[in-house]
Amino acid sequence: MHADWGRFFLIKAVCLAATLALAACSAPAPRESPRVAVGPGWRGVAPEGWVSTEHYRAWQEGRWWELFGDDGLTALMPRVEIGNQNLAAAVARVAQAQALLRQAQAQLAPTLGLQLGTQRSGDPARGSASLGLSASWAPDLWGRLAAGIRQQGAQVQASEANLAAARLSAQASLAQAWFALREAEAEGALLEEIIEGYRRALAITQNNYDAGIVARTDVLQAQSTLESALSTRAGLQRSRDTYEHAIALLVGEVPSNFALAEARWVRTAPEVPPALPSELLLRRPDVAAAERAVAAANAGIGVARAAWYPAISLSAGAGGAAATLAQLVSAPTLAWSLGATLAQTLLDGGARSAALDQAVAAQQVATATYRQSVLQAIGEVEDQLTALVALDEQIAHASAAADAATGAEERTLNSYRAGISAFTAVVTAQTTSLNARRSVMQLQLQRQQAVVALIQALGGGWLAPWAPAQ
Repeated sequence: MHADWGRFFLIKAVCLAATLALAACSAPAPRESPRVAVGPGWRGVAPEGWVSTEHYRAWQEGRWWELFGDDGLTALMPRVEIGNQNLAAAVARVAQAQALLRQAQAQLAPTLGLQLGTQRSGDPARGSASLGLSASWAPDLWGRLAAGIRQQGAQVQASEANLAAARLSAQASLAQAWFALREAEAEGALLEEIIEGYRRALAITQNNYDAGIVARTDVLQAQSTLESALSTRAGLQRSRDTYEHAIALLVGEVPSNFALAEARWVRTAPEVPPALPSELLLRRPDVAAAERAVAAANAGIGVARAAWYPAISLSAGAGGAAATLAQLVSAPTLAWSLGATLAQTLLDGGARSAALDQAVAAQQVATATYRQSVLQAIGEVEDQLTALVALDEQIAHASAAADAATGAEERTLNSYRAGISAFTAVVTAQTTSLNARRSVMQLQLQRQQAVVALIQALGGGWLAPWAPAQ
C-alpha cells in the first residue's frame, strides 16, 4: 500500500515538475526587430534632389558609377561581378545558406525507408529473402521546426545582404582606385609640363653662368629643382602602377597580365542626395544583414524553448521474410505495424536552461550589434556630407591660390630674365605654383572619393528584397 502511494506521489511530482518547466518556457520568442532611434534628417547640408531622371534610374538600379560619366569606369565595373573572388565566396555562402534552409524545411515532411535483403545458408544451401518498409513522421506541435526554419530563412536573407555588401565594397574600391589612378596620371602630365619648363630654366641659367652673368649657385638651384620634380614624377608613376595592380585584383586578374592605357581623368563629382536616416535600415546591406541576424537570433530562442516540450513521433512499418521472392510479396507473409512515441526529458542537469540562456544572450549580442551598425551607418553619411561641404570650399580657395601662384611664377621668371630678381625667388615661385596646382588636383580627387564613400554609406541604391513583406 505504501509503495503504491509512493509511486503515485512520484508520478505526481514528475508531472508537476514538467508542467512548471513548460509553463516557465511558454512565453513566445520575440518576432520584431529592435527599434533604433534615428534623427529626422541630416546635420550636414545635403543636396535637395537628383539632377536628372536618368541619374535617379541608374541609382535605383544599382548602377551608381554611371553618375560620374566616365566611360572607362563604366566599361570596367561589370568585370568585378565576374572575376572578384571575394564576391564569388559571398555567392557561395548564399547558396550554402539556401541549401541549409531546404534541409530545415525537409524536416517537416515524413521519411520513408525501404529494406530488401537476401541470404543463403546451411548444407544443403537454402535461400531466404526479406522486405521491409518503414515510415516515420514527427509532427511539429510546439513549433520547434518552424522556428528553425524561420531562423535559417533569416540567415539566408542575411547572407544575401552580405553578398550585396561585398559587391558594393568591391565596386566602391574599384572606383576609388580608378579615380586615384587617373589623378596620378593627370599629376604626371602636369609634372611633364613643369619639367620641360624647369629644363628650359636650367638651360637659360647655364647660359647666363657661362656668360659670367650669374653665379654657379643659380645653376645648382636650377638643377636641384629639376631633379626634385623628376623624383616626384617617378613617385607618381609608382603610385599609378600600385593602383593598377589593385584594380587587377578587384577584377580577378593577375597584375602582370593586366594593363590600363592612359586616359583623360574625368573629374566629375555628381550630387547624390541622401535618403532619410530611417531608410538606411533597409538600404544599407550591412545594416540589413545585422537586422536579419537579430531575426535569426529571435527564432533561435524559439528553438531553445521548444526543447522543453515532449517529442511526439508517429511510425509505421510493413515487411516479412520468406524462402522466395514470390512468397515474400504474397499477403500472408507480410506483417504491418503502427506506433506512436512520446518522449520527454525530465532531468538533464540544466542543459536546456543553459541552451535557452545562450540563445537569449545571442539575441542580445545581435541586437547590440544591429544598433551599433545603424549608428555607424548614420555617422558615415554625416562624415561624407560634411567632407563634401568642406571640400567644395577648399577647392574654390585652392583654385584661386593656384591661379595666383602661376601668375606670380611667370612674373618672377620674367624679372629674373631681366636681371631684376634673384634665381632664389624663381625657385620659390616655381615650387609654390607646382604645389598649388597639385593641391587642386588632389582635392578634386578627394571630392570624387568622398562621393564614392557617400554612395557606399547610402547603400548604392540597394533595397532589401524582403522590405515589402515587412
